[in-house]
Amino acid sequence: MRILRSERAAAVLLLTAAALGLLAANSPLAALFADLKHAHLAIPGTPLDLSVGHWISDGLLAVFFFVVAVELKNELTVGQLNTVAKAIRPAVAALGGVIVPAVIYLAITWGSGYERGWPIPTATDIAFALGILAVFGTGIPSRLRIFMLALAILDDIVAIVIIALFFTHQPDLLLLAFAAVAVVIFGLLSRALQTRWRVVVIIAMIALALVAWALTYLSGVHATLAGVALGLVMARVPGLRVRHALEPVTNGAILPLFAFAAALVPVPTVGIGQLAAPFWGILVALPVGKMIGIALGGWLSTFLGPRNARPHLTFSGLTTAGALGGIGFTVSLLMNELAFARTPEVADEGTLAVLLGSSISIVVAAIMVARLAAYYRGLRRLRRDAHERTGIPPRD
Repeated sequence: MRILRSERAAAVLLLTAAALGLLAANSPLAALFADLKHAHLAIPGTPLDLSVGHWISDGLLAVFFFVVAVELKNELTVGQLNTVAKAIRPAVAALGGVIVPAVIYLAITWGSGYERGWPIPTATDIAFALGILAVFGTGIPSRLRIFMLALAILDDIVAIVIIALFFTHQPDLLLLAFAAVAVVIFGLLSRALQTRWRVVVIIAMIALALVAWALTYLSGVHATLAGVALGLVMARVPGLRVRHALEPVTNGAILPLFAFAAALVPVPTVGIGQLAAPFWGILVALPVGKMIGIALGGWLSTFLGPRNARPHLTFSGLTTAGALGGIGFTVSLLMNELAFARTPEVADEGTLAVLLGSSISIVVAAIMVARLAAYYRGLRRLRRDAHERTGIPPRD
């Protein structure tokens, strides 16, 4: 189980699953996998009747968002984002990483009728970005790692807000209110986990979580938001324990399964010139827009706050963070499904664009992270040599 907690292993599994999904969708078994993805599974006695694909994207992915929300809460309370001063710089960079890709996408797709796909290139896959950083980033200073981690976390917050605001249509407010009640009780019970009734509390919490998810789904709000709400209200320490327990499941099963299912799209047989505008918008906005937006936002953020408290963020560090931000993958694939739910042929092209754009960012980010890490390792060696000659201790 230890290897499944590794950011490196998570990135490899995610990429492998997506590649296998793409291969399966373009193999002689394509029809079999398509039928399986669209087969419906209903829970008897309930109005829940979802396809296998939706059980994965609406159901299992809610567990992933729960884990993300627990991490968000920890960072916002005692972690790297627990003060305005700590959060403002990565927040500005994250904002740039949302605005610029959206503008590029809209500029390319304007007048096509597919402008609603603008959120797709604004997302960053935190698991994948941190996986690339873990694989190639040995030697990168902690201040830059913290900036990149905070940036990815804030990007997830933006993605959650976008899903809530732009992909929810006429929700059933009564069902949503009942879901909110279940979430509140879940949060209160999480503070009673240290009592002698621990087993009963755990059973009750699991039942409430399932009820909250079902009511959220039936209300018309995207069900992954139930996972977000449950993660945010859960007591911090028990939440971190649950996150630790669920991490191998999300890394080893849920995310790869979602990536496989999302990548089950046939490669279009049309010519390059016949691809829809969203394909080009996503393909350009993810690797290019994210790099420009994050680097520009990060540069502007260096002028904020007290001068002696500003981080030393080099241009190469900011562009590297931008390259990592262009790995949209999981969240971008989910946004694509939501944006083009009524136009499956465009959704298929969007999926390919997300995979290609993210792959470009992966390659570019891996090269940039490796070069940056090598630079800092060399710098440390020079400082150690200087220390041996002068006696002055090296600094990070």
